[in-house]
Amino acid sequence: MKKVLLRKTLFSLLLLLSFAIGFSQNVPLSKYAKISVITCGLGNETYSYFGHTAIRVADPINNLDVVYNYGAFDFRTPNFVAKFTKGDLQYFAVAHSFADFINDYTSEKRSVFEQELLVSPELKQKLFDKLNAVLFSNERYYTYKFIDKNCTSMVVDVINSTLGSNVIVKKQDTDKTYRSILFPYFNGHFYDQLGTSIIFGTKVDQLGTKIFLPFELKNSLEDTTFQGHLLAAKSQTLLSFEKETPSSWWNNIYTYLFILGFVVVVHNKVVDKIYLLILSLMGIFFVSVGFYSFHQELAMNYNVLLFSPFLLILIFFSIAKNKRWTYRFAVLHLIFLIVYSIFMINKAHFLIVLPMIITSGFVLVRVAIRNKKRIPIII
Repeated sequence: MKKVLLRKTLFSLLLLLSFAIGFSQNVPLSKYAKISVITCGLGNETYSYFGHTAIRVADPINNLDVVYNYGAFDFRTPNFVAKFTKGDLQYFAVAHSFADFINDYTSEKRSVFEQELLVSPELKQKLFDKLNAVLFSNERYYTYKFIDKNCTSMVVDVINSTLGSNVIVKKQDTDKTYRSILFPYFNGHFYDQLGTSIIFGTKVDQLGTKIFLPFELKNSLEDTTFQGHLLAAKSQTLLSFEKETPSSWWNNIYTYLFILGFVVVVHNKVVDKIYLLILSLMGIFFVSVGFYSFHQELAMNYNVLLFSPFLLILIFFSIAKNKRWTYRFAVLHLIFLIVYSIFMINKAHFLIVLPMIITSGFVLVRVAIRNKKRIPIII
């Protein structure tokens, strides 16, 4: 799912101008034309963690070799960050020359794979016309949704629309949740993995029956049939690179465990309050963004049982030296913690949050003990 920075070069202006003049007139493709799905490899930048999908149209007779990309957005959009967070940022389709496209991925050292669509010349023309009609109309804009509407799902939709039915459907991992499917893509990026694990809500715990990632589409095309034959030819490797394994002195599990271990071992009232304050502020953020954002993936976030906004009240009573209510809120949050732990056992991100569950348990028990000697058996 590649972000595209629009570079206003003379060549791209001429290219778009030629598209506007020529393609709007439905240029007929020759019998040598081919249309293919392009899958781009994973990268180590946030926008490239999942890869990218595009459509290539190549016709040597018309001297045409163009890549259509549904993953573009403009950083200059007013209130860009707010719109991105809210979920109403407009993405749009763009076209590049294939030479520029492949050069970009060569410089990024990311693999590129191509699967030619084995369809009739009439369907190739129909798809080509549809892509150009979208490119020069308001249909080029769409509201990005992490699972339901992205560079991959848009390619699936435009091809299925051309074929007249939902020919391309997900073939593998339909028994896994979206969260389980996403989790390995963050390997080597620990805090990204942790952050997405705790900010996503219940939607990503649904079974992943939709194609929403580039390599899901690539794998599905290998088994998809249309009119009695395979829809796509065997995948061809256009670029081959080994993904570099990132290394960081801080973005790893060791710093995470060190910080949490410090909180447990130091046994300090101030440190405990700071830890609980951080959890509560994160919980407030999760609740706020869940209500504010149109991203359904962020709604109904049960992780607030761990990152409870009510921890702020506990901290207030503790500072006010109200031992009775400090104790009660500590016990309440220990109950939250038990419920959360049971609920989390079969979730993909259970192990990554387990150290925080344990740390929170230690801290809350300490708070309870400091404010009342007798601890109920449920603790």
